[in-house]
Amino acid sequence: MPPSHIVADGHAPAAGRLALTTLAAGIAATIVWELFARLVAPLWIGGPLEPAGLVQAAFGIESRLLAEFLHLATGVVAYPLGFLVVARPVARAVTPFLPWWIVGIGFGAVLWAFGLYVMAHLVAGFPAFLGFAPIAWASLVGHVLYGTAVAAVFRLREVAA
Repeated sequence: MPPSHIVADGHAPAAGRLALTTLAAGIAATIVWELFARLVAPLWIGGPLEPAGLVQAAFGIESRLLAEFLHLATGVVAYPLGFLVVARPVARAVTPFLPWWIVGIGFGAVLWAFGLYVMAHLVAGFPAFLGFAPIAWASLVGHVLYGTAVAAVFRLREVAA
């Protein structure tokens, strides 16, 4: 007899599976972001993308460790939840004809706009979109990769269900 949390077909209940998918999407996408930000972006812009610095500036946090933790928690938990409860339902209702990867690209672009306009400009006081300097474009690529990775994990887990 299977454990009580496993249903007859061998899968966890829908809520548990959805939570696992959301967490897996956040972990996978954050790994993609970090690899791009720390390995690829430096080749392009001369240094890594440093979102913890933006977190420190936006919230007046002195601790680099706390800022890194907040950025990672946002990437692993908050943004994938945003995809689950906002981006995916809106895309399904408004543009159901779009493939999952376009939705992921759009989600990443929205995250970029939020980060570089709302957080960097409105909250931290930097120029809007960091003046569209090369770092802004590298950040766009990183966020699009992140959004696409989130969407890919949700898509793969749906297909596997």
